[in-house]
Parts: sequence; structure tokens; C-alpha cells
Amino acid sequence: MTQNEAIKLDPSWMNAVGGEFEQPYMKKLKEFLVQEKAAGRVVYPKGADIFNALNTTPFGRVEVVILGQDPYHGPDQAHGLAFSVRPGIALPPSLVNIYKEIEASCGIKLPRQGDLTGWARQGVLLLNATLTVQAANAGSHQGRGWEQFTDAVIRTLNERGENIVFMLWGSYAQKKGAFIDRKKHLVLEAPHPSPLSAHRGFLGCGHFKKANEYLEQHGRKPIDWSQVG
Repeated sequence: MTQNEAIKLDPSWMNAVGGEFEQPYMKKLKEFLVQEKAAGRVVYPKGADIFNALNTTPFGRVEVVILGQDPYHGPDQAHGLAFSVRPGIALPPSLVNIYKEIEASCGIKLPRQGDLTGWARQGVLLLNATLTVQAANAGSHQGRGWEQFTDAVIRTLNERGENIVFMLWGSYAQKKGAFIDRKKHLVLEAPHPSPLSAHRGFLGCGHFKKANEYLEQHGRKPIDWSQVG
């Protein structure tokens, strides 16, 4: 996203949060990204993939929200979907634990590839709080404005959506989603799936099974978690 680059955003999302692009914080964010590239710093994901989560899961199709923090900062990993990596890239440790939990609770076997586009197409919004990162520098684009934008996304879903499942893993995601209306939506909380914390309650949380039970209770189609890629 550079100053001369038009924002390519799904019309449903542009209608929902398009006004954010006119806010001062977003203009400062665009200037920051331009400066990063001018300084020769590599930024992930590539510009066309920054809004991949929103473009793959239109506003009216959102059934489940999985909230991440930052894009992966290694080569060829990030492509705009939280926890997801491009085909052919080794599974990151957090995603390994996500797969373990799905296999244990839902009784399905997942392929050993980490592209979660198949989930996104079924209505799983894989949203990172921060949508860009400098290569090899985790958290480097935090506090630059992305958090305000993704707060607006979550706030709009909370207000306009119906019976959405929000999966909030770890204290960061839980704090970010603290305002979600628990009477209107299902909020599932657990430790982060990182190897540092997964054993403290992420493994065994049953979130993927609970999400599908909730969706079915409200006349929605359950997510086929085996359909990745």
C-alpha cells in the first residue's frame, strides 16, 4: 500500500469500513509504509495481499473470526491470512498446534500444508491485528495505525453481524476483543497456540467443535475444518 496505490478492498468491506481510509491515522500509516519501502526495507506481506483476509471473506459471509497479532516475518510465509502460510512452506509451530487441536477434537486428519484459504472461503475471517511487518523484525509495525483499523473491522462485525464466533487466543487477542457483545455472539477464549503456551489450555479447548455446534444451533452451515488450501 503506497500513496499512489489504490486500495483494493472487497466492496462489502469498503462499505463497512471504507471511511477509515480517510482518517488521519490511516494517512500517517500509508506515509510510514512508503518510507519503509523507500529505505529499502522488505515488508510482508506483499501489497496485493495486505487485505487478503477481508477480500477472501466478504463482510456478509463472516461466520467465525480468528484473531492473530502480526503477519509472519519470514520469507514467503505471510499472505494476508492470520496463522496461514503459502503452499509449500513448512507449518509454523502455532499452526501445528492448531492442527493438533482440530484433529483431536473433531476427529479429522489435516493435510501437512498451511494455506488456510479454504477456511477463509467458508467464512472464517483470519484477521491479524497488524496487517504488515518488516522482514525478520516481529512486531515492527505495531502502534502505527493498523490496530485502529482492525478494531474498526471487529467493531463493525460486533454491531452489524449476528451470531458470529470469535476465537480469541492469548491475552493480546482477548484484550482486543474485550468489547464484543457476548449476548449476541459466541466468544471463545484460550491461551495462544504458540508452543510456549499451548499446553496451558489451548490444546483441549475444543474451540473448533464448539464453533460448529454454535453455528448449527443458529441455522448456519458448519465449517469443514479439513478443507484448507
